[in-house]
Amino acid sequence: MLKYIIGLFCLTLTFCVQAAENPLTNLGTFGVWTSYVYQDADGKVCYMSTEPEKSVGKYKKRDDVFLTVTHRPSDKTFDVVNVVAGYTYKKGYKPTITVDKKAAVSLVSHENGAWAKDSKTDQQLVSQMKSGSVAVLRGTSKRGTVTTDTFSLKGFSKAYREISEACGQ
Repeated sequence: MLKYIIGLFCLTLTFCVQAAENPLTNLGTFGVWTSYVYQDADGKVCYMSTEPEKSVGKYKKRDDVFLTVTHRPSDKTFDVVNVVAGYTYKKGYKPTITVDKKAAVSLVSHENGAWAKDSKTDQQLVSQMKSGSVAVLRGTSKRGTVTTDTFSLKGFSKAYREISEACGQ
C-alpha cells in the first residue's frame, strides 16, 4: 500500500512539474468556441476547440467529441482541422464534414481522430467555417455505428482571430 501511495505521489508530482513547464493558457471563449495557447518543445501552439451541440447515433458508450483548429508556427502549419470522434473509426473509413450544406469534405481517419487530407483542404474548411453557421460531421465506428455530430460555428471567427494573433499569423 505504501508503494502505491508513493507511486501515486510521484506520478502526481511529475504531472504538476510538466504542467508548470507547459501551462495551457485559455485565451477566451467566443460563442461556443474556446481558444488556447501553450508552449511545447518546438514552440508555441495555438488552438481552438468546441464540442457538438447535438450527437446522434445508436451507441451505448462514447467518449468526448471535439472539433479543433490548430496553428503550429514552428512546423509552419496553420488552420489544421482535427476531429476527436469519441470512438475508434472503422478502419479505412473516411468521415465527412459539411459546412452549411455545402459539398461534404472527406477526412482521413486514424484511430479516434480525423484530419483534412492536405493544407489546401484545411484552408478551405476554415474559410467555410468563418462564414458558416453549422458544421456536420458524419462518421462510422469500428463496430459499424453511424454517428452524426452537429457543431455550432457561433464565435468561430473571433476564436480564430485569437489563436491567429497569439501565434503571430
